[in-house]
Amino acid sequence: MREIGHFIGGKHVAGTSGRISKVCNPATGEMQATVALASVEEIRAAVENAKAAQPKWAATNPQRRARVFFKFVELLNKNMDELATLLSKEHGKTVEDSKGDIVRGLEVCEFVCGIPHLQKGEFTEGAGPAIDMYSIRQPVGVGAGITPFNFPAMIPMWMFAPAIACGNAFILKPSERDPSVPLRLAELMIEAGLPAGILNVVNGDKAAVDAILTDPDIAAVSFVGSTPIARYVYGTAAMNGKRAQCFGGAKNHMIIMPDADMDQAVNALMGAGYGSAGERCMAVSVAVPVGEDTANRLVEKLVPKIESLRIGPYTDDKADMGPLVTKDAYNRVNGLIDRGVEEGAKLVVDGRGFKLQGYEDGYFVGGTLFDHVKPEMDIYKTEIFGPVLSVVRAKNYEEALDLPMKHEYGNGVAIYTRDGDAARDFASRINIGMIGVNVPIPVPLAYHSFGGWKASSFGDLNQHGTDSIKFWTRTKTITARWPSGIKDGAEFVMPTMK
Repeated sequence: MREIGHFIGGKHVAGTSGRISKVCNPATGEMQATVALASVEEIRAAVENAKAAQPKWAATNPQRRARVFFKFVELLNKNMDELATLLSKEHGKTVEDSKGDIVRGLEVCEFVCGIPHLQKGEFTEGAGPAIDMYSIRQPVGVGAGITPFNFPAMIPMWMFAPAIACGNAFILKPSERDPSVPLRLAELMIEAGLPAGILNVVNGDKAAVDAILTDPDIAAVSFVGSTPIARYVYGTAAMNGKRAQCFGGAKNHMIIMPDADMDQAVNALMGAGYGSAGERCMAVSVAVPVGEDTANRLVEKLVPKIESLRIGPYTDDKADMGPLVTKDAYNRVNGLIDRGVEEGAKLVVDGRGFKLQGYEDGYFVGGTLFDHVKPEMDIYKTEIFGPVLSVVRAKNYEEALDLPMKHEYGNGVAIYTRDGDAARDFASRINIGMIGVNVPIPVPLAYHSFGGWKASSFGDLNQHGTDSIKFWTRTKTITARWPSGIKDGAEFVMPTMK
């Protein structure tokens, strides 16, 4: 049985806490490895390595830091097939979906190759009599990232790439459910030329998270996970004097206007609702057709497509989606489908009880469709995180707009329409962080920022884009005047630039 430890000081180290967690193959339910769960002392060892290595890395000029990421991108492309297979084996998603996971992280690494420009400050000559004023952006020191299971390549790279490019050292605490890819990424960063100690990967559970949040030498924390944990991480980090960006749950709506291209909208819902078995924070889980005719046409076209979904293990290169990540996830999603039936929603396609020959113990749930879902139902309010799509019928545009506006979460939303006025009004008025117009999963590219509103996000600055450079650096402003410009005698009034 493979034993997975940590990556500290540029090398793999075995866990010493005596606590472990199982890593299972979601397609079979079989345990394929154990992963060590770090103690407070192991987190501290990683921090000490990071703290010792960081000053020299911060003093390395940004062009040389960028070269590490140029090489890292090259290595990611070279090792793409290996990384994707490793990811799929632990997560369960298809290999092609895993490649997408890796590529969206790779794009942020490409973005930070521009760190010599991104980290530049500002300069004002002659701000006052013989006075120059300038600002510089300096690294925070040691940062940390706590990442979820659903994107074990992308989200770690969204965090550590900008942090390290800015001159920080980094502690990554990935999900213990699929820990192998983050460790492999750390190996590739060393191969790309990153000094030992700058990127450390420590596996663990809540004990490791709390150690990160209370360690006095960690200056900033980035988190992605559920909203209750995001609130906890944000509050605890703030109480311990750390800056934090914490991203929580979602309930993403897609509004389908009567004039929408229905085939296009249905295909978008299929990919956005059932891709990766719905285990995406940007998955569309609520379809809002406007008008009864629109709703009837939508459901009529959805049903045969959902019923013909090809579900299989990652080794099936024709599969549309794979299993859920764990037995707990499987039980939770099935329980929420049960709850939807109890609440009176119309179960049009039932994914419960799906079994795949040869994989009877796998965590597979079939594509599920509810119609006539109401906003007061638990299946509408809760982030299901599974292959379950709810149809909430709206009488008109204003009623449709009102649904995502009033929902607790504000991560992503989409509208499908041919009407430019409706799309523009929607984008302007909606209180959601990321909006798609005829785009079902509006995840911004690396040079724009990613982040939701309301209970989907805590903190002022988003992930990647220029926000990430601001988050992982502090601004220092210098006002300088040389002796030839200094008057004799003390000045007792507030200095101004008269």
